[in-house]
Amino acid sequence: GLGDRGKALDRIQNVLQRLVDAETGQRGYLITGRPDYLDPYEEAGRDIHSSLKWLTTYYGKDPISQQRVLEMRKIAEEKLSELNTTLELRQQGRDEAWMGLMLTDIGREKMEALREQSTALMNIEGERVARDRTAVYSTLNTNRLGMYALVALSLLALGLFVRQMLRLDTARREHALALQTERDHLESEVVRRTGELTELTRHLQTAREDERQHIARNLHDELGALLTTAKLDAARLKLSLGDMPPDSLARLQHLNDTINEGIRLKRRIIEDLRPSALSNLGLVQALEIQAREFGELSEISMQTDLEDLPLSDSAQIAVYRMVQESLTNIAKYAQAKRVEIGLRREGTRAHIHVRDNGRGFDAQAPRAQRHGLIGMRYRAESEHGTMRVTSTPGRGTCIDVWLPLAAKTEKSEPAEKTDPAPTNNA
Repeated sequence: GLGDRGKALDRIQNVLQRLVDAETGQRGYLITGRPDYLDPYEEAGRDIHSSLKWLTTYYGKDPISQQRVLEMRKIAEEKLSELNTTLELRQQGRDEAWMGLMLTDIGREKMEALREQSTALMNIEGERVARDRTAVYSTLNTNRLGMYALVALSLLALGLFVRQMLRLDTARREHALALQTERDHLESEVVRRTGELTELTRHLQTAREDERQHIARNLHDELGALLTTAKLDAARLKLSLGDMPPDSLARLQHLNDTINEGIRLKRRIIEDLRPSALSNLGLVQALEIQAREFGELSEISMQTDLEDLPLSDSAQIAVYRMVQESLTNIAKYAQAKRVEIGLRREGTRAHIHVRDNGRGFDAQAPRAQRHGLIGMRYRAESEHGTMRVTSTPGRGTCIDVWLPLAAKTEKSEPAEKTDPAPTNNA
């Protein structure tokens, strides 16, 4: 009867309505983390299953409508599974995973498919109402009073139907507006957090470079003084003892060699902490030296094409460290035979690239460890630049970085040398 038709329409609309409610509760929990948002989510899930169960029974004798109800059940369960998966990722603290899942079109496609099936069912109900109304009109031709009663019932049912449609449309608009508001808020929050993270990365990198410079200076001043004193004392001891037995002379020579090795080790540590070539010779010469030493140690053919460009001190350090990290990754993973390092001007930006002919990797596939590449990307962003990694298995890897040029060449005071003048004796 018309009553069942109205209930069927109400149940169909209820499935859509409660799915929207479930998604709203889920989004509220994702954004705020407050458990009370899960209550409407769970209640909506129960209502959806109840309505679908009722519809399954209602259309039990209609194979076509029954098939549409089964399709609605399948889509609704997939949609609820998607919402539940996002909540589980949020509860596990896997923010990147649930945010990535939210930004896909899966949820929207499920809702569109559900609306399509529900619209088809409502059309079927509408057609049934129309057929019932025709039958009523034919009967009312012989019974005017009965006709009036049935017309009144039909008008009442139509009014209920229109009211439900209006309510559904209003609710849909309200929920769409709320969802858009939440999405805008989330996007602004992502932008703000990204800015904070970039600023923090800049601060940490600056602090680390300052600490490296401080340690290098202390090693040079204090450890250098100690080693130099030990070197001079050994020389004085050799002069004061005069002729010595071969065994004592060998021990004294071993002591002198050990002190020289300590001096070389000190210089190597200082160069790793704060390359003196970068402070004393500039970025181009420092990269040339870095490439030459890397090629000698790794037996890899090195090619450089470097242009002297106006970059800030922090940008020069960033370029040096990114090239250093790239070469480290090449030595560990690439199995390359040739490496190219380039530094050229592109408009108002400097373009740095490090290209190898190694085994490469799938740049789109997730990898467990990419801390080096992530650190390089954040280092580039902290200097208001961008980075791109291009790689194909078996065809090598290319890392491109673009950094803004300085407004004018910075002419800083002469940098303090990290390991000045000592000769071979110091």
